[in-house]
Amino acid sequence: MAHGIQFRPGRYRNVAMRPIAVVAVALSLAGGGAPAAFGQGEGLRSFRVMKPETALELAQAALEDCRSRGYQVAVAVVDRFGATQAVLRDELAGAHTPETARRKAWTAVSFRTDTLTLAEVTEAGGAASGLRHVSGAMMVGGGIPVEAAGEMVGGVGVSGAPGGDADAECAEAGIEAVSDLLEF
Repeated sequence: MAHGIQFRPGRYRNVAMRPIAVVAVALSLAGGGAPAAFGQGEGLRSFRVMKPETALELAQAALEDCRSRGYQVAVAVVDRFGATQAVLRDELAGAHTPETARRKAWTAVSFRTDTLTLAEVTEAGGAASGLRHVSGAMMVGGGIPVEAAGEMVGGVGVSGAPGGDADAECAEAGIEAVSDLLEF
């Protein structure tokens, strides 16, 4: 009872369990039946991630593609969990572009969908418009999940080209440049 703080047993138990329940539901929806497909034991899951060198090569290729088109951009590559692996910013790209690129990559990984599609399906008044309120999400074209053999291994985001379509084209060029490294 120090400083007027009272502890009420059980008061915060349900609040603490909500994030766990949300994660459990999301995982069960995203991975339904996947353990058998990957051949793991009942209590384990195997997955692949990009090496940092691959993420950097992808980012460099996307940046070079944008440069060849006359765009000054930033490129971010995240792993399959949304953690940043590489960020590059061209000399004249806007100060906002590294964070915007990272958020686009994170959004693509988080929703397992490219952000051009997400921009369309989350328009105001649509059934999925509420997704635009997810903290950190960036529903603007230029974010693409990176897949290898049908498994998501990361995401790339580009920001600074004149429009989400152009950002996405540079991101796709980056993925194409490392496609031989992603085959397994």
